[in-house]
Amino acid sequence: MKFLFSHRNFPAQFRHILIELAKNPSNEIVFITGTPNAYTIKGVHKYVYKLKRQIPQNCHRYLRQFEDTVIHGQAAAETAIALRNSGFIPDVIYAHPWGNSMFLKEVFPETPFLTYAEWYYNPKDTDVDFIQKDLSVDALAFLKCRNAHLLLDLVSCNKGITPTYWQKSQIPQEFQHKIEVLHDGIDTDFFIPNQHALLKIPRTNIELSNKDEVITYATRGMEPYRGFPQFMEIAEILLKKRPQLHVVIAGEDKVCYGTQLCNTTYKKIMLEKLDLDMNRVHFTGGLPYDEYKKLLQISSAHVYLTYPFVLSWSLLEAMSCGCCIVASNTAPVKEVLRNNENGILVDFFDINGFVEKIEYLLNNPDKVSLLKNAARKTILKNYDLKKCLTKHLKIITDLAKTT
Repeated sequence: MKFLFSHRNFPAQFRHILIELAKNPSNEIVFITGTPNAYTIKGVHKYVYKLKRQIPQNCHRYLRQFEDTVIHGQAAAETAIALRNSGFIPDVIYAHPWGNSMFLKEVFPETPFLTYAEWYYNPKDTDVDFIQKDLSVDALAFLKCRNAHLLLDLVSCNKGITPTYWQKSQIPQEFQHKIEVLHDGIDTDFFIPNQHALLKIPRTNIELSNKDEVITYATRGMEPYRGFPQFMEIAEILLKKRPQLHVVIAGEDKVCYGTQLCNTTYKKIMLEKLDLDMNRVHFTGGLPYDEYKKLLQISSAHVYLTYPFVLSWSLLEAMSCGCCIVASNTAPVKEVLRNNENGILVDFFDINGFVEKIEYLLNNPDKVSLLKNAARKTILKNYDLKKCLTKHLKIITDLAKTT
């Protein structure tokens, strides 16, 4: 079979699928991407498109993101045209709709198109109105335009996949019949509990194990969307109450989601605001996967907070490692965690509530053990990579056979 994948980044969410498909030498796999990097997968032919222009300075604010997606879409389409002219016509297209997939169906109208529908912005009961409830007409209009590129792909696609029921619920009702809920999957053979794990804190002589009292937090970016300010307030109180406690924070000092700050960062703001014992607060930066796994394996309690937004892989990876999870009682989290069964849920803004629950867990190892075991079982049952990958491949190949 011939497969065409596309994402601005390579290999993004498709890595495991690509590896599995590439095991069959009769498959021809092409990946169109906008980001050159050195990463390769044997058997996958990567084509990097080049943008012909940038967003003009006078572009209407509502349209800047759409203009960006169109520019990416045009560049990806030109690459696809060259592939078609060389004789490559895919049996199926699977793409992440970030502009790069926008015109692939025009290049290959006879090819079934599977879209990865990650997030549709809604103004009600989501990340958008989580902090500020009364949105202006200007804000609502801006938000409406942010969905334009995804709507075009929802119209064009034959089928869509989204990782969680929460994410599917955000997609307009008239398109939901096209969407199947299927998570990318967690590698439960890699993310495993390990009672003997040791984590060496970078740039220090400190080494921590599960015999130490360690609160962990992992994030791509230190931002309000993932509750970083709230976590730091929780850490400040716990550090003063528990003299042996260490707080370990993995992630980069940047904003991935939400408003960018000028000339400062949320990390800098919180360090200036709070009274922290920096001998027991450890910022590791971004960690290699092996070290990140050790962080999860030595955790006494792992804290996860999020707006009502896309669910982080880090929560599921922590659960797969058998972490004791204390998380925000927000919609995407509640799809995975059941309070007092496989984790603890606390109101996102309830700093003292988080402190109380974490202290209780640190003082009750039997309860912690039950929650850890249940967390791991949840991932094995519902999010195991092998199971999800099998379902993914069936959807892709079944769609290809409809041509």
